[in-house]
Amino acid sequence: MKTTKHNLIQLCLLGAVLLQAATSNAQPVTKIAAGGSQSFFLKSGGSLWVMGANDYGQLGDGTASRSTSPKKIVTTNVTAIAGGGIHSLFLKSDSSLWGMGYNGDGELGDTTYNDAHSPEKIVNTNVTAIAAGEWHSLFLKTDGSLWAMGWNSFGQLGDGNILRPDVNNPVRIVTTNVTAIAAGWNHSLFIKSDGSLWGMGDNSSGQLGDGTWDAQLYPEKIVDSGVTAIAAGQFHSVFLKSDGSFWGMGYNYNGELGDRTFSNTNRTEQILAPYNRIAIDLLAANKVRLSFVGLDRTNYALDRTYTLLPTVWVPQTTNAADSVGLLVLTNAPNPATNNFWQIRTVP
Repeated sequence: MKTTKHNLIQLCLLGAVLLQAATSNAQPVTKIAAGGSQSFFLKSGGSLWVMGANDYGQLGDGTASRSTSPKKIVTTNVTAIAGGGIHSLFLKSDSSLWGMGYNGDGELGDTTYNDAHSPEKIVNTNVTAIAAGEWHSLFLKTDGSLWAMGWNSFGQLGDGNILRPDVNNPVRIVTTNVTAIAAGWNHSLFIKSDGSLWGMGDNSSGQLGDGTWDAQLYPEKIVDSGVTAIAAGQFHSVFLKSDGSFWGMGYNYNGELGDRTFSNTNRTEQILAPYNRIAIDLLAANKVRLSFVGLDRTNYALDRTYTLLPTVWVPQTTNAADSVGLLVLTNAPNPATNNFWQIRTVP
């Protein structure tokens, strides 16, 4: 085929489009989130992409039509995302808070009860963290204060006023020292700077872990210290402690607590012992005891090799881990010899 100047221009334009697409796709995904039936991700340039259900505008693309492929709705500067039941929140690099989707209970906090099909700014600045429940929202500010809005029938906002079943503007719940937040279906959790865990709202399945089944209208302390991370499910809660242990409480009909039962619990329950924590004690001259805390009800083995080139692992005599995962290896390493040790799981 004869190539004309027009054909060359078209080929150059096509090449430019393909290059632009390739460059766009080359940006890595940096963060993800999921709501009730919608999904989100951020790319390294701060662009926000959405897909899934959109009946109430929760995708923020200006429509009420679902999307079966990722759609970019914000070009840049998005730093965090949170998906609620049928509403969505995100933060920008200027620490402003934005929302879209269902707002019939005031969960967007824009002082109305009107759904938003496109992103709208809720708070101008100083927002550092966000969490979205089924019909309520939480956020933190730079001063460590906790704010809430939306449905409040179980006290999940923590302001003590269930006679006002919904709040359509942000209400400050805690003045300072809050470092992390999580929102479940109708309950809320947060961590303070001293590592204490607090909760409020629905507790009918024991998801607050306070030993009762009663809803809490105000924040109550659940764990005194050592909590480093939290997550809230529909009717259950999980958290980590600074020693690496994993804990849970609440609804467990499907085994979501991972405690090998299907029973609900209204108290905090340790699911996994501290993991990969090793302590070495000097017992006598050239003898040590190696204590390894691993996974609950898991067996481990100790191997030794005198050289890594080549590596020839020789199994050593060990005992089984106890009910809380504590393993004491009685055939301990000798620090006076030049050898290497490994710990591995066994059936």
